[in-house]
Order: sequence, then C-alpha cells, then structure tokens
Amino acid sequence: MSEKKKKVSFPHMGTVCYAWAAALRIIGCEPYIEPYTSKKTLSLGTKHSPEAICIPYKLILGNFIEAIEGGADYVCMITSPGCCRLGEYGKCINNALKDLGYDAKYIEMELYDGIKGMYNFLKTVSGKNNPYLFMRAIVIAMIKAFMLDSLETKLSYCRAREVHFGDAEKHYHKALKYIDENDTIKGLKKARQQVIEEMKKVELDNNREILHVDITGEIYVVNDEFSNQSIEKELGKMGVEVRRSLTLTSFLKDAIIPKVFRKGETHLQRAIRLAAPYLKRDIGGDSLECVSDVVYAQERGADGIIHLSPFTCMPEIMSQNIFPAMREDCDIPILALIMDEQTGRAGYITRLEAFVDLMRRKKRKLQTENNQKAEEQQVAV
Repeated sequence: MSEKKKKVSFPHMGTVCYAWAAALRIIGCEPYIEPYTSKKTLSLGTKHSPEAICIPYKLILGNFIEAIEGGADYVCMITSPGCCRLGEYGKCINNALKDLGYDAKYIEMELYDGIKGMYNFLKTVSGKNNPYLFMRAIVIAMIKAFMLDSLETKLSYCRAREVHFGDAEKHYHKALKYIDENDTIKGLKKARQQVIEEMKKVELDNNREILHVDITGEIYVVNDEFSNQSIEKELGKMGVEVRRSLTLTSFLKDAIIPKVFRKGETHLQRAIRLAAPYLKRDIGGDSLECVSDVVYAQERGADGIIHLSPFTCMPEIMSQNIFPAMREDCDIPILALIMDEQTGRAGYITRLEAFVDLMRRKKRKLQTENNQKAEEQQVAV
C-alpha cells in the first residue's frame, strides 16, 4: 500500500503558489492550494489577530486556517531577520493556530538563507535527503517564477490596450494553465511558446494613449490582488500600463540565487545606490527599495508612481515621510495608498481616477510644450 502524500500549504501572494506547487509535486508531496484569498479569509484572520497588526499577517493567518480546515498536514511560512515585524510573524501565527486547537505542523524557511534555506525546507517537509531531487525542484520552481512574472508583464501591456475589456484576463488564465501543467524543463519550453501564442490572441488598440505607472511598496500588498483591490486591473481599464518594481523574481535574485549566477544589478543593489542621497541604511521591510524606486521611475520617464503599504507598517510610513524631500530632485507624481480591512472600494477607485487624470493632463501639457519648442527651433533654422 502506497504511503499517503503529505499535504503542504503556503499563503497566497500573487502567483507564487504555482512555483511552490511544482517544487512540492517534484519531491513527492501534495500541494494544498486553499481557495484564493477572499472576504472570508480576511474575516478569519482578523478575528484571531491583534488589532494593530498589518493586513498581510491577517490574510496569511486566514489562509492557514482555511488550509488546515481543508486537510493540510503542513503550513509553511517564510521568516526574516532585521527590523520588519515579519521576523515575529511565524511565532505569533504558530501560537494563534495552537490556541485555536489546530494540530497541523508549522514550518518556516529563512528568507536570506538562499539555496541552502530552500534545500533544508524541502528536506524537512518531505522527510527525504535527495540532493538531485531537491535541486531539480528548486530549478523548476525558479524557472516558473520567471515565466510567471514575464506573463504578468505581458498581461499589464495587453490590459492597457485591449479592444474588448476582459480579453487579456481570459487568455492570461489559459496561459497560467500551460505553466502549471508542466514540471519539466522540456515541458516548460513548450509551455513558454504556448503562453506567447495565447497572449497574441488578445486584440489590441496600439493607437491608444497609454500612461506608464510604476507600483512600489510593501511586497505582499504590491503582489497580492486581494489586498491591493486589483489595482492593476483597475488601472488597465483606464489605459495605464503598470510595472511592478517588487516581484517574486526580484526577490529571488536578491535572496536566493547565488551571486555567480546573477546578471546585472539586482533590485536591492540598485536600491542601495539610488536611495543613498535620501536614506543611508536599511530600516526594515521594503523601505529602501521604495525610496529608490521613485528615483528609478523618474529616470525611466514613467508618468507616475504608486506606493502601496499596509496600515501600521512602520518602514513604509518612513518611506512616505521621505517622499516630500525628494520632490526637489524627482518631478514625478506620487500616490500613496494605505491598505487595510477598512479600505473602502469606492473612495479607492476615485483616488485612482483622479491620479490618472492628473498624470494624463501633465503628460499632454509636456507634449504640447515640447511640440512648441520643436516648432520654434524649426522657425529659427
């Protein structure tokens, strides 16, 4: 009689579940992917969380409660050293689950232990010690992570230009299935081509006036569609192409992938360089990256930047207090949005619409001024 596979769950954050699920399947575990984060998840997490804790904690706890009630044997979480409260989340969540009477095993992976940390995590979860199997699982998970980020970049491009609203989303979900169904190098090569062909089916209006906006902030809120209230989708409706500065792959390059295999400057390296005039050291969370992202957006010629942060997140509060001092050097519109379970959707959308209108008027004004200068130069010649 075959041994029952261990059901392993992990919190939702964007598309990270597809990469984790592949690694777990390869090592012989069964990934348990609970229903995507919903109001029920938030309600469960909020009910059993300290009042002043941030929304990522509440949603992660809610994810774990749903997973355990769905039959998960393990719930897995990352932890981190440093100033961010993330380092304490694990202990708090584990205690909360015990107080609720759940007996699922709680396991953590150290954020900056790199390949070694992922290896030890897979070893603990599977009860095996097979270097070849684990390295294969890690490689496949990383390839999928890069493919998923590339697909989301394409989705943002298509959303802002699609002729029929919803087309890009429909083809995106089909493309996700191609990636999810393949757990081999050969299969993923085929899936890559299928993804490209699928997204080509979206009918685009390439003459539309497009705005380019960077999104920065706390990494969970930036990447999680539920906690940021589908901000990328809403901006896409308004003709805005979004670029996320904090992604799963930017995290992998900084925390997991060894230096010898990295190409070019990582997000953290760029952050240390660009943030130096305004912030000399890391003060926790993603604050250093956020400050540098404003400078980078200015350099790239983006039309604006949106900063997303969870309510009570001290590193992001510090970032927002630095932004006014950057106005002298960075003439770029910045919209700061603070997210929690009380954030009303109507007011949120109104603020986005006003920000998009501001950027559009500024861009048109700049184009008019440039055209006038060009005409004056021609007359002078």
